[in-house]
Amino acid sequence: METESEPYVRLATLRQLHQVVADLNTARSLADTLQTVADGIVAGLGYELACVNLVRPDGDLVVAAFAGSAAAEALITGRVGSRPSWERRLSMGEAWGELRFIPHTEGWVLIEDDVPQWHTEGPDPRFEDEWHPQDRLYAPMYASGGGRELLGVISVDRPRNGRRPGPWGQEALQMYASQAAIAISNARLRANMQRALVRLEREQQALRASEESFRQAFEYAPSGMAIAEMGGDQHGRLLRTNDALCRLLGRPASAMRRYSFADLVHPEDVGTLLRTSAEGGRAELRLGRRDGTYVWVSLRNSVVADTADGPRFLLTHVEDIEERKRHELQLAHRASHDSLTGLPNSAELRARLSSRLCERPYAERETAIEALDAAYDTREAGDGEHLFRSEGFDIESVGGPYNHHVHSVAPDGETDDGTKGLAVLFCDLDGFKSINDRFGHQTGDAVLVEVARRLTTGVRDGDTVARLGGDEFVVLADGLGAADAADLAVRLRNAIILPIRVGGRGVRVGASFGIGWASCGMSVEEVLRSADQRMYIEKRSRAKVHRRAG
Repeated sequence: METESEPYVRLATLRQLHQVVADLNTARSLADTLQTVADGIVAGLGYELACVNLVRPDGDLVVAAFAGSAAAEALITGRVGSRPSWERRLSMGEAWGELRFIPHTEGWVLIEDDVPQWHTEGPDPRFEDEWHPQDRLYAPMYASGGGRELLGVISVDRPRNGRRPGPWGQEALQMYASQAAIAISNARLRANMQRALVRLEREQQALRASEESFRQAFEYAPSGMAIAEMGGDQHGRLLRTNDALCRLLGRPASAMRRYSFADLVHPEDVGTLLRTSAEGGRAELRLGRRDGTYVWVSLRNSVVADTADGPRFLLTHVEDIEERKRHELQLAHRASHDSLTGLPNSAELRARLSSRLCERPYAERETAIEALDAAYDTREAGDGEHLFRSEGFDIESVGGPYNHHVHSVAPDGETDDGTKGLAVLFCDLDGFKSINDRFGHQTGDAVLVEVARRLTTGVRDGDTVARLGGDEFVVLADGLGAADAADLAVRLRNAIILPIRVGGRGVRVGASFGIGWASCGMSVEEVLRSADQRMYIEKRSRAKVHRRAG
């Protein structure tokens, strides 16, 4: 599924995982959700076969969804395995966090039990971590909360790379199983809520009973729920919140009635809230707690009516996704940062540099009138692209005339002509190889970590210091002139050449800097190549200077 040494592969895997997790919440029914869970494993997690076993009311598990093989799906879908047989499987083999792996050397005793299973053919493994056709890997799905109620078990088979999943793949499958459990619980909750709403609309004679059913589903829902006004002077004001939402935000129900979601949302997420429609709208954003912190939540809206012709209200389901967001941020950081120094890696450097460049050279920029038109949006309100007052929330529209690309331009020549641009400083350490050869790679790693610290300390907040690989670093510093960039290179070089204490001894490295400039019309590789070439020019010009490490 992944190659641990290639961060860009991890990032691609993270994008696939993010997509399939997002797809879990798009299914409209429990059956669709279960099939989406199975399809997501095949589509995004790198397995050829996936099976979802769902716990029935009597405790046994039924095969509810299958993906990857039509023949196997026809063979085992709907078949039931007893709870004792499943509990036996989930206590065997190796525990990989919440996962359970049963190697073929132990799994032969399970061939005759009553759990539905399929058989795959293939050669015996040649390597220790190669997948065997009779290996079994299970991902239990537990309900949220402290009770660890088993909702079902995901079975996977035949990794596409032919090998047992490593720590990255295990963590991805475990995270996916956790999100699948939430999606299944939410699908059941939505089904209950929909049945309650149907009763409210169709059973006029049983209105009181239906209202009580709705009240209980609302009050005792495991996720946060809120009802807000729609229309009128109090549009968007919260009328009612359940205990789960009050606990999540640390606010009593009486205080919640003084707010709307617009009052609680993080300032950076106001635009997301604006774009969330009342009927069927979904959004992931941050809401403020009483202690001043923010929590990531998923909002899902629907419109309900008090009676057939009565006033309409906004029903919002609020799900705590703080843990998932934390995992996503951790995985994204691992994929975009160097594991040794903690600096942005080569892929992240290129992404940041690419965001500042466009294909249009700065010399071909727009005229003064075109620039004014771009800076101040003069489109008519009827063009369909202006911001609008959200139907579901009471927030005034705020114009966004500054969301336009700013061209990057390079100073002209070596002299400082007053032009400020994005300087790209390419740094290569001098004498680093001799440190590795004399004192070992552990000392060399310590030197790299200290150099990274000194570079980071020597630049401004907002500048980027990245490790390109080996003993090469790159600094991105915006708003500098030619003289500023030269001064920065001198300061950084002087900081690097100071002795570095490692293991009781002092070692030294030198540094050669090449200064390039990012300019629209150039590619990322052209910008880096220009700075690299200037670095080698400087290194050759200083070849007669004695530089010794250690």
